[in-house]
Amino acid sequence: MIQKSKNKIRKIYIQKESQQEKEFDCLNCGEIVFYSPFIGTAHRNHCPFCLWSKHVDLKTGDRKAKCLEAMKPIGLTFKQEGLNKYGLKRRGELMIIHQRLKCGKISINRLAGDDDEKMILQILEKSQNLPKEKIKELKKQGIEIITSGQKQEVLNQLFGEKL
Repeated sequence: MIQKSKNKIRKIYIQKESQQEKEFDCLNCGEIVFYSPFIGTAHRNHCPFCLWSKHVDLKTGDRKAKCLEAMKPIGLTFKQEGLNKYGLKRRGELMIIHQRLKCGKISINRLAGDDDEKMILQILEKSQNLPKEKIKELKKQGIEIITSGQKQEVLNQLFGEKL
């Protein structure tokens, strides 16, 4: 009986510990960011309210990063899905481009189902004023920033076809 109780307590502790690994305080707006299985991604690392991120992963979902640095959303891109049967680039889902504040490193992250659409559109608008050097740097890394000419496609992905 005592062993059964210890196992139950241990199981509760492990569940609570793994839940804590999936939640964090936003370094930008201070909101507590919780994981939900209904957001469309298993590895949340950005705030759904302001879209700032926290460097938590060395590899997707591992939560082993030591720096835990703030990452500012600087633009949007489409996930590269290879080529279609006509040899044209396929555009995948929307991704947020984040830049770490201290070291400047760039990473891209999937949007989650509960991300604030107005903030996503604000990031699109603000990214149109990025310096040309930053856009060139992104291209060197294989990241093409979404332009205002692609706004309708962004709206289609966020809200459905032709609003």
